[in-house]
Amino acid sequence: MASDAIGELEPERLRRLLEVGRSLVSELRIEQVLDRLLDTACELTGARYAALGILDEHRRELAQFITRGIDDDTHRAIGGLPRGRGILGVLIEDPRPLRLPDVSRDPRSYGFPIGHPPMGAFLGVPVLVRGEAWGNLYLTEKDGGAEFDDADEASVIVLADWAAIAIENARLYQTIELRREDLERAVRGFEATAAIVTAVGAETDLDRILELVVKRARALINARSVEVLLRDGDELAIVAGAGHVAGGSGRRPLDGTRTGEAFRTQRPVRISDVEADPGVDSAALGVPDASAALIVPLVYRGEALGVLCAFDRMSGDATFDDDDEQVLRAFAASAATAVATARSVEGSRLRATFESAEAERGRWARELHDETLQALAGLKVLLASAARSEDPGRLRQAALEAVELLTGEIANLRAIIADLRPASLDQLGLGPALETLATRVAHREGLEVATAIALGDERLDQELETAVYRVVQEALTNVAKHAGARRVALELHRDDDQLVLRVTDDGRGFDPAQPAEGFGLTGMRERAGLAGGRLDLRPTADGTVVEALFPISSR
Repeated sequence: MASDAIGELEPERLRRLLEVGRSLVSELRIEQVLDRLLDTACELTGARYAALGILDEHRRELAQFITRGIDDDTHRAIGGLPRGRGILGVLIEDPRPLRLPDVSRDPRSYGFPIGHPPMGAFLGVPVLVRGEAWGNLYLTEKDGGAEFDDADEASVIVLADWAAIAIENARLYQTIELRREDLERAVRGFEATAAIVTAVGAETDLDRILELVVKRARALINARSVEVLLRDGDELAIVAGAGHVAGGSGRRPLDGTRTGEAFRTQRPVRISDVEADPGVDSAALGVPDASAALIVPLVYRGEALGVLCAFDRMSGDATFDDDDEQVLRAFAASAATAVATARSVEGSRLRATFESAEAERGRWARELHDETLQALAGLKVLLASAARSEDPGRLRQAALEAVELLTGEIANLRAIIADLRPASLDQLGLGPALETLATRVAHREGLEVATAIALGDERLDQELETAVYRVVQEALTNVAKHAGARRVALELHRDDDQLVLRVTDDGRGFDPAQPAEGFGLTGMRERAGLAGGRLDLRPTADGTVVEALFPISSR
């Protein structure tokens, strides 16, 4: 049809159609294509009024009706838009060009509603996309009251063909854009999930993981605010937030709330009007001006840990859709795993710390019982036996023995007291305290302990000095009890803004594939970590080395 029509056009109009065609097919937005189509149709034919009727999915009536030449006041006076009856319906039933000298006089016409401007000459051309009717282009009232001629009809036929190509291109582009957005959203979901998975492997601090969860979730669905609430007894407590979050009450009951509903049912809850929903107290949640919400449960191995709450999309409609729910739900599964893992690690660390402390108390109790208490019991027996004797020589000998026993036990008690808190650490500093500790351990355990301590005269922060002392104390205790070593080297020096500690022994070492992580080593790691440092244990060719690095803060 287009090739026949082209042959009837004069060169100037043909040139204009080619320009319009290039312009239309380069436009990727359907709205712009349709606007340009109507404007160009009026320009080429001299029509005063133009309209484009877009068919519904069944191609039985008009779903949309876009006009040119009729102002807003006239639109309001006319009322509802046509559905495709009368002359308009003729092109729906028979999609071929239709030209009439006066549309109002045609017997198929239904007439015009009140307020509709008078219209005479009429030209209608179908718009066929891939050979199927998509809509119809209607033109009326040619300049000067003339009728539309063959050239007008040929021009509009070519224009409709151009429009069909442009519409198909725009629809394909929109489809590609939607798929691209879906793909980008999926990629963002994978990235966010990967970040959480990485956090599980590289980060075990619960607060850091919760911060990562809310920030990633907010970026994932472009939400204004995101919060995490975890179960605490019969309530859900706000533990982390990102975005526009003000201070709320911090807790929400499980009963009678939408957060509690998502938690109990383990199913997402989507809310389009927060203000009208009595189960959402947005002020208590710290988002008093929220309009929409998406609440997704955090479920790990069938158990709900809490909920992830998102409020208001930042772009477009504030409400969340099915895609947002699906993406956030998948993300919440990984987030729940991260939270559960961090909690498990925290619990293990706490138990290890308690067990380490209990083990240390047990050691002190055994030393007091096995040495001091038994010695005091022996002293009691000695003195009681001497008290029953009237021999001055025996009394004198008992007194000398008692003094010797008391002297030994005073030394034992001083050693225990030094283990608990050495006076030299407070009075003289870390270096002298470690020298004293090395001498005491060497004498008590029969070890050869060499020290190389270079700290200078400047005192360090008290907590840092205590942490380093305790790490060295535990390291030497481990060597004496477990290593079977003869020699130990204790090195401590400053390296710019950190302390470097090494304790090396020539004992039996250990298998790096199966390291023995006992309470003592756990306590050493905890000590180093609390001081902001880190501790490593590794085998050497001749034994074992404990190395710890501590950041320095001068007192």
